[in-house]
Amino acid sequence: MNDFRLIGLDPAPLAPLFALTDEQLAARSIRRVVADRKPGFPCRISLVDAEIGEELLLLPYCHQPADSPYQASGPIFIRSGARQRIAEPSEVPPYVAGRLISVRAYDERDFIVDAEVCEGAEVSAKIRRMLESPEVRYIHLHNAKRGCFSCRVERA
Repeated sequence: MNDFRLIGLDPAPLAPLFALTDEQLAARSIRRVVADRKPGFPCRISLVDAEIGEELLLLPYCHQPADSPYQASGPIFIRSGARQRIAEPSEVPPYVAGRLISVRAYDERDFIVDAEVCEGAEVSAKIRRMLESPEVRYIHLHNAKRGCFSCRVERA
């Protein structure tokens, strides 16, 4: 069986951003926002959608820093005070299950070796299939409609 874990971002390097003024954030291309609907503001640290009224930051994030043609960054939301979530083995939280997801498998060179777009309810099956290949080192999930990085997936 190909068990896996969804892994939220480490909050430690991101937490100090919440202490910055709006002007300081803007100088870094970051915006402070308040969730006005749910779902709609998925936190990449806690792997949950923010509650209405919660403060978040919308910031550019380098989710694929590897020295590879697939190096990439994009916008993410993070919630104030969020704790890193590492999902239970093979758990797909509602944060993913309720969205159209792009599943991208990477090898040891950080090259994409497989990719699919599917409804969140199908993510588990797609991940398990990709992990059957020994060349797959890790997987990234992206929210397919906006293309934003969602989380990293590793073998459990």
